[in-house]
Amino acid sequence: MKRIIYVSLFVLSAVALSSCGGLNKMKKEAPNVSYKVTPSPLEEHAGQVAVTITGQFPEKYFNKKAVVTATPVLVYDGGETAFDPVTLQGESVQENNKVISYTGGNFTYNGKIDYADAMRMSKLMLRATATLKSKSLDFDPVKLADGVIATPMLVKTMPHPVIMPDHYQRIVPETKEADIKFVINRYNLRNSQLKKEDVTNLLNFVKDVAKAPNLEFTGSEIHGYASPDGPLSFNDKLSKKRAGVVDKYVARKFKKDKLTEDATKLQQHSTAEDWAGFKQLVQASDLKDKDLILRVLSMYSDPEVREKEIKNMAEAYESLKTDILPQLRRSVIRVNVNKIGFSDEEILKYMDSNPDTLGIEAMLHAGSLTDDPATQLKYYKIAFEKYPKCIRAINNIGAVYLKMGKVNEAEQALKQAEQMKAIDPVKTNLGFVELMKGNKDKAEEYFTSVEKPTDQSNFGLGTIAIMNGKYQDAVNYFGTQKGFNSALAQLLNGNPQGAKSVLDAIDHECKWKDYLYAVVGARLGDENIVMDHLKKAVAADAKMKDLAKTDMEFAKYFENDQFKAIVQ
Repeated sequence: MKRIIYVSLFVLSAVALSSCGGLNKMKKEAPNVSYKVTPSPLEEHAGQVAVTITGQFPEKYFNKKAVVTATPVLVYDGGETAFDPVTLQGESVQENNKVISYTGGNFTYNGKIDYADAMRMSKLMLRATATLKSKSLDFDPVKLADGVIATPMLVKTMPHPVIMPDHYQRIVPETKEADIKFVINRYNLRNSQLKKEDVTNLLNFVKDVAKAPNLEFTGSEIHGYASPDGPLSFNDKLSKKRAGVVDKYVARKFKKDKLTEDATKLQQHSTAEDWAGFKQLVQASDLKDKDLILRVLSMYSDPEVREKEIKNMAEAYESLKTDILPQLRRSVIRVNVNKIGFSDEEILKYMDSNPDTLGIEAMLHAGSLTDDPATQLKYYKIAFEKYPKCIRAINNIGAVYLKMGKVNEAEQALKQAEQMKAIDPVKTNLGFVELMKGNKDKAEEYFTSVEKPTDQSNFGLGTIAIMNGKYQDAVNYFGTQKGFNSALAQLLNGNPQGAKSVLDAIDHECKWKDYLYAVVGARLGDENIVMDHLKKAVAADAKMKDLAKTDMEFAKYFENDQFKAIVQ
């Protein structure tokens, strides 16, 4: 009986030693397992850190009955974050895991975790535990990669709000017209025509302009016309005489009223056969054959042939003689003036002293005359108070609040504008409200709902595309826009030279521009660019030192003396 017990204990001990020996052998030879990590260093994209690990096991390494659970862990100052584990098994294990043959094998692992800023300076470690029957053994952790490059996090959600424009014109051209009709083939003036209301109104208008300080003459003209019937040479003389007699009449009236030379200076013109006027009157008429008449006009360029062909249409020609042609035997008097409004200086003065003097267009124009957001806000609020149905005023109030970073106030104003009418500028500005609040999906809805995309709406969509890790889409949205986010999109899309070109085109100095320029230099392998622009960024803001010395974009410069001097 004792012998049987001794034999059993010997067998159990042998099995135990065999199990531990198998695991110890795998642990001892673990350095022979090779790993490839992509990307290395790790990178943040769309708020996550993704990794692909490929492992290669040598021949006679993986025990046929062993199971290995490996967990990639990102370790950083103050904490760590584990990826999902991967389980591998030997070829004799009856489970449903990836099988690694005793003759060797490989595995590919894909995992991702949410990004946190603390991960910028971190190490990707692989922790593994092997089991063989009832025994388990922890392997020594293996460092796989450094991390994390977080360049996409540099994206700026600053708004590009849409200020709706004013339509203010300081100088508004104005024209007053009157026409004097003539009997066929005649050019003598008739009292009935000279006493017409439009002629009287024009002559009075000229006198009013001469007295008005905000009106100035820009030219007056007399244009004589003949209808397109009869010989061309006769009509040419006739149209000129019609212009001449009216010119003399108007000049006498101006002289009698003691008007200035600006008002009395008349230019004469004439049109021998007014085919353009003829066509216009026929098109607007109810003539039975007007389409046929218009086709004849288009078929022949010779005026004599045109006239002949139209006269051949006897019935139509009779209507033309009574309804159309008499209206073309005329002289037209045109007086052109400029109506001069308030100057920019006057508008600003009245906005601060007596805004009721101004109309809505001048009030909105005042907002464009200053770069100070507080003053702009003041002016747009004055405009909206006086014109509470003006969507441009309330939209611009919201837009200025966006520029000032006052998101809640901007939202309140823009929601009020949206209730009035959900037009593109309002929707674009509400998109920026949502973007600044961190609601990128809602922001995208607003930006994509505009009827006509603009640089502003495309900027919003390009910014969201960067945040979503869709860098080619971002490049497409930004197009030819020159700005920080546009340069960042080029860089993230694998085009550092394109990013450099965009940064070169930005015409203002900015710490973020210089910082990104330094990153571009690192990608291009140009140490001079890195150091020169990093110095500028740090000089503009000392806080950039902490950012640079934890930025894996500059990892190969961490021990560089010049780099150390900049960031310390």
